[in-house]
Amino acid sequence: MWTDAFDDNPDTEGSAATLTEVDRPWHVVVRNDPVNLMSYVVMVFQKVFGYTTAKAKQHMMEVHQLGESIVWTGEREKAENYVYILQQWQLTAMLRQADA
Repeated sequence: MWTDAFDDNPDTEGSAATLTEVDRPWHVVVRNDPVNLMSYVVMVFQKVFGYTTAKAKQHMMEVHQLGESIVWTGEREKAENYVYILQQWQLTAMLRQADA
């Protein structure tokens, strides 16, 4: 049977840990910069993520006061797309894998 042959394969012992690593969510992180106005950052968060003004301002204030904010968390492919879009808006955005 296929499952019996697969279970006997010594290479599959670490596959559960690998799947967990791959399945961990990814954060889209926006970092503070000396260029963009606070109102501009709020507008970008509203346009890109559809955030309310209050939520966009909250993230903007985290960026301003703490130096960065996790503005979105989810699957890697979508996170990479958000980072690309934010960079096109001239924001300093990066990808970071969530802690286990």
